[in-house]
Amino acid sequence: MTRDRAVHAAVQILGPLAELDVPLAPMTTYRVGGSAAVFVRPRTCDDLHVIAEAVAVSELPVVVIGRGSNLLVADAGFRGIAISLAVLGSGIEIVGTVVRAGGAVALPVLARRTVAAGLTGFEWAVGVPGSVGGGVRMNAGGHGSDMASCLRCVEMFDLDRRAAVELPAAALGMRFRGSDLGDRQLIVHATLDLAPGSVEASEAELEEIVRWRREHQPGGQNAGSVFVNPVPGEVTAGELIDRIGLRGFRIGTAHVSEKHANFIQGTDGGSADDVLRVIEEVRRRVADETGYVLRSEVRLIGTGDGFDEALAGHGLHAGVRW
Repeated sequence: MTRDRAVHAAVQILGPLAELDVPLAPMTTYRVGGSAAVFVRPRTCDDLHVIAEAVAVSELPVVVIGRGSNLLVADAGFRGIAISLAVLGSGIEIVGTVVRAGGAVALPVLARRTVAAGLTGFEWAVGVPGSVGGGVRMNAGGHGSDMASCLRCVEMFDLDRRAAVELPAAALGMRFRGSDLGDRQLIVHATLDLAPGSVEASEAELEEIVRWRREHQPGGQNAGSVFVNPVPGEVTAGELIDRIGLRGFRIGTAHVSEKHANFIQGTDGGSADDVLRVIEEVRRRVADETGYVLRSEVRLIGTGDGFDEALAGHGLHAGVRW
């Protein structure tokens, strides 16, 4: 089936759920890149079943758009189905020390809500700009903790099985900045086990984390740390990039941050392809000059100049394409 026919087949099944050629750049922190051929915002579990049918028939690739804090969308766009769980996965429920949060909930929002409820163990997330679902899939973390440290279970919809399933955290293959979850496993809710804490102490910790991040990390258009530290606690990606003098290195509209070498900045009206070129060149030079092969946390979405080669296995975190 050709790409155009596949998109047409998906739209025929999705009906009013389908939105066409929706720009993805405003939904990412890089704020660059093209549009999704098909975009859907499910509101019910029945909608998820319809989406699963559309995916099965069209065989189009799928990507979930959460907070977009680790996505780089190709300038040529994404010829697939982009899904937002902003409506279906937006709630927060707190009972005692158990927290159930929708997959679309922003991690900083959840961190502040849990602290206000007198709970501790999730303060670290106030500085992570992603969503709960993305946090689970990538095992997001910082300041000495991560999702795996407090996650009890997830409720997800498996597009391949066309079914809602609940899995314990132990079954997710969570590891340092990763898990076994794929693009067709949609995290609708996550349940966390936290502990009773002092609101005053936790609020002070939140403010200290926010202060530290403002002092040490750049704002603007970026996806946070681009590369995973090759030896956590011993060798950092930022140190390696600094060692070979790449702070400020630029290609076109993208450059390595002057404030933190493991951040790569985009530009208003800039190019996703330029961001990718900087990422790949930094990775190549670090490997050549230090021997460390850096693994990127950035997910590449779509196809286009450079994206095909990167997705073919040049060490970046391959997302979905077409």
